[in-house]
Amino acid sequence: MTDLEQARISINKIDQEMARLFEERMKAATVIAEYKKANGLSVKDTKREEELIEKNKTYIQNKSFESYYSHFIRKVINLSCDYQTFCMSGLKVAYSGVEGAFAHIAAKQMFPSAKLISYPDFKSAYKSAESGECDCAVLPFENSFAGEVGPVMDLSFNGNLFINQVLNVAVVQNLLGIKGTDISKIKKVVSHPQALEQCADFIQKHGFEAEPFSNTAAAAKYIKELNDPSVAAIASDETAKIFDLNLLESRINTSTSNTTRFGAFTPVKNIPSASKNPEDVRFILMFTVKNEAGSLTRPLNIIGENGFNLVSLRSRPMKDLNWNYYFYVEVEGSPASESGKKMLAELETVCQKLKILGSFFTSK
Repeated sequence: MTDLEQARISINKIDQEMARLFEERMKAATVIAEYKKANGLSVKDTKREEELIEKNKTYIQNKSFESYYSHFIRKVINLSCDYQTFCMSGLKVAYSGVEGAFAHIAAKQMFPSAKLISYPDFKSAYKSAESGECDCAVLPFENSFAGEVGPVMDLSFNGNLFINQVLNVAVVQNLLGIKGTDISKIKKVVSHPQALEQCADFIQKHGFEAEPFSNTAAAAKYIKELNDPSVAAIASDETAKIFDLNLLESRINTSTSNTTRFGAFTPVKNIPSASKNPEDVRFILMFTVKNEAGSLTRPLNIIGENGFNLVSLRSRPMKDLNWNYYFYVEVEGSPASESGKKMLAELETVCQKLKILGSFFTSK
């Protein structure tokens, strides 16, 4: 038998074993897909994929094969993601607004193969995930320019859903009008209150009357149906394409670094394991304390004393108790770590109510 014949026999045996291992890998991918579906997680996890490739490279002894193996394992990961996408094709994701709204854009990025279901407001979208009508809800909870989205945070405090992933979406607001109009004819603009606030300088400069609307995409749909050349909407450029509107002026928001953070809210709480880089993981805590001197200082001290970096602190009024507030903090690190468990145990002793709203890998 020649060397060539022997090599081909070896390749056939290796291919047979690789086929068996490939099936085993795809079975494991099915389990992962079910977990991601239940926890409202995206199929793609770039950070995990890069860590996996770097780790697997160390198994290659012949360094001349290393780059080829990296390419091979990346192809296998992509195939696994394709299959997970197929497994998750029945996922139902709620969002507030209509097609073209920033929430719709965020939901499509998080869950490209899911069935996206529109709801008229934050509460109905949230409740759909809470009741099981949808598997999860994609909702905005903070804007870099306008601050927290209060109604969503209130739903989060009183509800039973958790944030398992966060996506940062750059907000570019545009002035949209019906075909045949131009900016000189516009007298009134309609949009979501936060969008109006984000574009306040532009609105004031042109002397427009501002009218709040339920969301940006719904405002665009409204002016399309109104067909009034003096009324414009503030919304995304994607919305202009959907409703066949003219882009009268682009990038009209005051801040050029305007970003909205969207969370995937699900009934299941997912806590990522501690990362070797603590800043890669963040978690949000919501809590109440007694209305007495020093009561807020104690939980903040506990967080710091256990080695966690406090990224932000905010408060919201409790609707059923006048002049009482709940607090929420965002913290770097994982509550699943030993120091995290110790911190939570200590917080339980000083907080009247304590909830981990979400734990997630940061969006870079």
